[in-house]
Amino acid sequence: MTDQLSQLKQLTTVVADTGDFASIAQYQPEDATTNPSLILKTIEQSQYQHLATEALQFAASTLANGTQAQRIALAADKLAVLIGHQLMQQVPGYVSTEVDARLSFNSMATIEKAHQLLDLYQQQGADTSRVLIKVAATWEGIQAARVLEQQGIRCNLTLIFSFAQARASAEASAFLISPFVGRILDWYKKQQPDADFSGAQDPGVQFVRKVYQYFKQHRYPTIVMGASFRNTEEIRQLAGCDRLTISPNLLAELADSHQPVIRQLHADVPFIEVPGALTEAEFRWQMLEDPMATDKLLEGIRQFAADQQKLEELLKAV
Repeated sequence: MTDQLSQLKQLTTVVADTGDFASIAQYQPEDATTNPSLILKTIEQSQYQHLATEALQFAASTLANGTQAQRIALAADKLAVLIGHQLMQQVPGYVSTEVDARLSFNSMATIEKAHQLLDLYQQQGADTSRVLIKVAATWEGIQAARVLEQQGIRCNLTLIFSFAQARASAEASAFLISPFVGRILDWYKKQQPDADFSGAQDPGVQFVRKVYQYFKQHRYPTIVMGASFRNTEEIRQLAGCDRLTISPNLLAELADSHQPVIRQLHADVPFIEVPGALTEAEFRWQMLEDPMATDKLLEGIRQFAADQQKLEELLKAV
C-alpha cells in the first residue's frame, strides 16, 4: 500500500504550512501558506538570510527619505513577498500571504495593505491570481475580505474558531477559510484535562466537519482548509476535506506510514436553502457566547502581532 501522504492527496488538496523551501521540495504539496510566525522561523535560518538583506535594500532605495520605521515595515512586507514568490516557484497552486495582524480591527487599513502586498508581488513578476491574501476573521477582517473579493482579490480568512466566523466568511464570499483544529483541541484539553478527545471526539475535528457539511448543504463555494494540526490522527479524521494545510513534521509522519486512509468527509449532501445573512450584532453576540473562539482568536492575533514585531526587530539588526 502507498504511504498515507500519497493516499491523502487522492482525497484532499494538501497544502504545506511552512515557509521552508526544502520541506516543500520534499513533500510536493499543491499550495503553501505562510504567516508571520512561519516567516520568522524561515528567516532565522542562515540559508535564507539573504532574503532579509534583499528586502532591506529594496526598502532603503524605495523610501530613501522615509523614517526607519517606514523602511522596516516595507522591508517586512517585501520579505513576505520574496518568500511567497519563491514558494510560487515550487507549488503549482496558491500561496497565502498574511496581512499584518495589527490591522485585524481596521477594514480600510487591511484593504490597503492587501493592495500593497499585491503591488509588491507584481513588481516581482508574480502571477497575483495565485496569491491569497490572508486576513484574521474578525468582523472587520471579514468585511475587508468582502470588498477585496468584489475587487477580484482572493482571500484566506484565518484564525477561524467559531461557526459565526465560518458562516460570516462564506456569506462574504471568501475564497477560503482556515479553521484551526489543533488550537481548538488545546483549549478544550486545558478546560477538561481528563476528557477523551481522541479520534472523532476531537472538538477541532468535529468543528471542521460541521462547517464543511454546512457549506456543502448550502452550496457555498468557500473552500474549507483545516489548519493547525496537533497529530496525524486529526488529519486522517478530516480526509476528504477541501484542503488541509500541514506542517513539515506531520507531512513526514504521513509519508512514513502505510496504514490505509479512509475518506471521512463527503460533498454529496442534500441542498438546504441558504438562511439570511448574519448581522454584525448577531456575529458579535455569537462570538461573545463562545469563550473558546473569543480566547483563541484574540490569542492568535496577539501571537501573530508579536512575531511580526520580532521580525521587524530582526530586520533592524541585519
